[in-house]
Amino acid sequence: MRKAPLSLLALTLAGLLAGCDQGPDQATVVAYAASAQPADPALAEIYQRSCQACHSRGTSDAPLVGDETAWQPRLEQGMDTLLTHVVEGYGGMPPYGLCMDCNAAEFEQLIQFMSHYPDNS
Repeated sequence: MRKAPLSLLALTLAGLLAGCDQGPDQATVVAYAASAQPADPALAEIYQRSCQACHSRGTSDAPLVGDETAWQPRLEQGMDTLLTHVVEGYGGMPPYGLCMDCNAAEFEQLIQFMSHYPDNS
């Protein structure tokens, strides 16, 4: 019986361990997104009327609430860029995310809520 080189075993183990920190599977994220609500009642009201339709169902290109894999490339652009995209509209997202009375702080809180799965925040 041939033994695998130590480096191959180390790479395999590293790959397996890296997979352990990937967060929930897609089915779990979809279930979470369907029912997630911000804890703050005022923010929850904004979310329900302006964000939930696109970010909770997976029927558009909008990243689902809690789908950290989908949100990661967006977050890497920085909060200023994300806020600009919200205000100006971006892709299929309408300007102000349909919340014409929201301010930058509320948008940032909503982005923080939507972009993190609760166990990985």
